[in-house]
Amino acid sequence: MSSSPSSSRPHTSVTPPARLHRPLVWFSASMAVLAVVSAVGIVVDDRMLVGVPIWTKPFKFSVSFVAYGLSLAWMLSLLPRGRRAGWWAGTVLTVASVVEMVLITLQVVRGTQSHFNQATPFDTAVFQIMGGTVAVLWLCALVIAVLLLRARILDRAMAWAVRLSSLIALAGAAVGFLMVRPTPEQLATDNPTIVGAHSVGVPDGGPSMPITGWASNGGDLRIPHFFGMHALQLLPLLLIALAALATRFPGLVRLADERVRLRLTLTASAAYAATFVLLTWQALRGQALFAPDGATLAGAAAIVLVGGAAAALSLRTPKTTTSPSRTEKVTA
Repeated sequence: MSSSPSSSRPHTSVTPPARLHRPLVWFSASMAVLAVVSAVGIVVDDRMLVGVPIWTKPFKFSVSFVAYGLSLAWMLSLLPRGRRAGWWAGTVLTVASVVEMVLITLQVVRGTQSHFNQATPFDTAVFQIMGGTVAVLWLCALVIAVLLLRARILDRAMAWAVRLSSLIALAGAAVGFLMVRPTPEQLATDNPTIVGAHSVGVPDGGPSMPITGWASNGGDLRIPHFFGMHALQLLPLLLIALAALATRFPGLVRLADERVRLRLTLTASAAYAATFVLLTWQALRGQALFAPDGATLAGAAAIVLVGGAAAALSLRTPKTTTSPSRTEKVTA
């Protein structure tokens, strides 16, 4: 007897290395090297910039780009059509990212800020070029998201995990455009040397969280920016984990049902998107991540309750009905 598609064993896509987007793979490898160099720089270079070790920015960017680049390289390999457009979008995105990382590292070597810096004509030109690379990167990511939305890839659950994660990542990247707005203090200053900020309600360089460097005394737009962009890894990884659980634990066999995995994927994506919106709203109100007010807590509670209820409903499977032929045999 052949099994129905909805009850077939879950599978994940393991793409042969030769089919991965090579420019993105090589870029990710170079970012891994830069992450190691930056980590060494944090230890041996005692210079500080905006309240943190000067090599912190290239370290965080390079680690983030490793995950981002490899995820896109894998997703582009899944396209059955539009491969040429996808290859070019990925390649242009790679070039833009390389330019951005070169400029960030250059400014670290020079001992000055890369972002928001307009202290000299050279610094202004660097930041303007970086603004252009970010715009190009975002547009290329948009092209890739559209290609993924139109493509028929894998089973439905993984297809929607890839599509929705790419859209959320696109929104996360767009948060970066909010950071270039001048603060009220900068608007009140003639010819400010710094225009734009990561923090909201407090100056950059104040008390911050360990490792991340995010503001601990006010809002920080880097939090939703980071959370949104890394939906690209977390949502597909969640689905891969669900598929693995279905094959290893008999009590979770219902996860082998494609319909259950699809419902869980949609639920997780909706909860992730809602959390991203909540984090953005919290940051824009100048509120520290770990100092939420009642409204933020209420929003978080609603996400947990609604998401939990939706997840529980998603796990329900239709009752097995007795086939007519079997019933006839029993009553005969």
